[in-house]
Amino acid sequence: MGTKPTPRSALAAACSRTPLRSIHGSGHRTGLFADCPDLIGTPFSYAREEEIYGEGEDAEFVYRVVEGAVRSHKVLSDGRRQITGFHLAGSLFGFEQGDVHWHTAEALSDTKVLIFQRRPIERAATHSAEVACQLWSMATANLRDAQDLTLLLGRRSAQERLAAFLIEVDGRFGGTGTFALPMTRRDIADYLGLTIETVSRTFSQLEEEGALRRASGRQVTLHRARLRHVVET
Repeated sequence: MGTKPTPRSALAAACSRTPLRSIHGSGHRTGLFADCPDLIGTPFSYAREEEIYGEGEDAEFVYRVVEGAVRSHKVLSDGRRQITGFHLAGSLFGFEQGDVHWHTAEALSDTKVLIFQRRPIERAATHSAEVACQLWSMATANLRDAQDLTLLLGRRSAQERLAAFLIEVDGRFGGTGTFALPMTRRDIADYLGLTIETVSRTFSQLEEEGALRRASGRQVTLHRARLRHVVET
């Protein structure tokens, strides 16, 4: 599969094709909503650290993560990066209120997505109550995530922030308690409003307290009861 940056005109052309083939020659197109078969996505792949879209670009497409992970971020006026979200397998991202993207989205690892043209989705929502309800659910979930992040950054210690973050990621991976973090410590720091040194130190503290265990790479095993105790105390 190709991973080089793709001009948006070429991407638009690829997404408008009708044959049931991936634009990279493998797989097939997949619908966004089961009850709306006309909303068909085109598979596309991005390499690690590759930009999917940039802040200020036209919001022509909506994306669903099939495999891998994506981060969205905004560069603040002082040059610092604030990560505003992590999008894991199954997540829909890129749906903006206006006509341009407010954030930049980049692949955290080699990532496969389905790309949907935005206008057909909006048209479908005007004719299908089911599609409109599903989009409403997505919007309220995104609002809840934004509110949770605001609370996390404003009212919690470093331990509480990291513990709550790990519990959230575990839930998004199915709640098994063991998973590989797709993001780096710097990514976590820029999401939680901490320094990378504080994140590293807090990981060590939680491990010493038996709240988690680290293995090779970014593999972690959580003691969820102890992590919840950190968050709730």
